[in-house]
Amino acid sequence: MKKKIFSYIKLLIFILFFVFMDQWTKYMATIRLKGNDDVIIIKDVLHLHYLDGGNTGAAWGLLSGKINLFILFTVIAIIIISVFIYNLQNLIENNNDAFNSKRFIFLKYMMALLIAGAVGNLIDRIINGYVIYFIYFKLINFPIFNVADCYVTISCLFIVLICLFKIREDEFNKIFSFKLKQGVK
Repeated sequence: MKKKIFSYIKLLIFILFFVFMDQWTKYMATIRLKGNDDVIIIKDVLHLHYLDGGNTGAAWGLLSGKINLFILFTVIAIIIISVFIYNLQNLIENNNDAFNSKRFIFLKYMMALLIAGAVGNLIDRIINGYVIYFIYFKLINFPIFNVADCYVTISCLFIVLICLFKIREDEFNKIFSFKLKQGVK
């Protein structure tokens, strides 16, 4: 039981660290970039460009102006991902194969990174009513994004790859289930 609690505490510290880093970068972008010219990292490729308030919804303006709905959706998503993390923890505890445990641990931390990204942007929506963006790939004129968006993108990519190539169907069904108590065969 102590090992399980310690595992959750480590995961919470991981999430809080990444949320802090996201919020710190947004704070730095606000004090250094707001009202100023772009900071050019790589000319015509990567710029730091402050943007706030322009998008009160999700990516590319989806659900724009529906802040309460978006907050509710984010909280529900965090709860669902937390259930999946709980299921993963059960698989880790009941699995004797070190390779499988490492694979599950990595997946658990990718889900935690997804939560950190969701929480980072959720904080902005609750406090500001909008999300602060400041990373701009000018080369392809990609929409301006932030560190929390990077967390979400990277974690989703790895979660999909792990689920497609490293997790058996029976394991997948145990992880992505809403049954909180389950045995491992």
